[in-house]
Amino acid sequence: MMILYWVLVGIALLGAIGAVIPGLPGSSLIVGAIGVWALVHGLSGVEWALSIAVLVLVASVGIDFLATYLGAKQAGASKWGQIGAIVGLLLGLFGLLPPILPFGGLFGLLIGPLLGAIIGEYLYCRDLKFAVKAGVAVVVSSLIGNIIQGVLALAAVVFFLVSTWPY
Repeated sequence: MMILYWVLVGIALLGAIGAVIPGLPGSSLIVGAIGVWALVHGLSGVEWALSIAVLVLVASVGIDFLATYLGAKQAGASKWGQIGAIVGLLLGLFGLLPPILPFGGLFGLLIGPLLGAIIGEYLYCRDLKFAVKAGVAVVVSSLIGNIIQGVLALAAVVFFLVSTWPY
């Protein structure tokens, strides 16, 4: 049982790292690890940790969209640029952009919102310099969103450790 616990803690920590790095599973790994522990050990003492991990997972999805939207809005992008950024994020998220170089999906998640915002804004205002500015703001805000997701994910892992120590 001790080995399983530490393997699941390792998977949850990997999930916390994945919450920061686009394209890697993050909060879902944490929920999965805590869920396996809850199934094996019983829900006793784990229900709060599992609830918090699920909330972090749901919040992470919202943070992705919100950061992309707010980044475009902060740069002064029109609705076209904001919608383009979200469409680009979805295309990158689901791997619908062609894989470029060895980065594949990771590159798609970074370049999708950038290209989406640039294309959307350029279609609206026909000013390439402004469109690029909006696209860069989207990428920067997305990275800030990833850092927030990482902090939340790490908090969920710490809460799991505190609530199950020593199990």
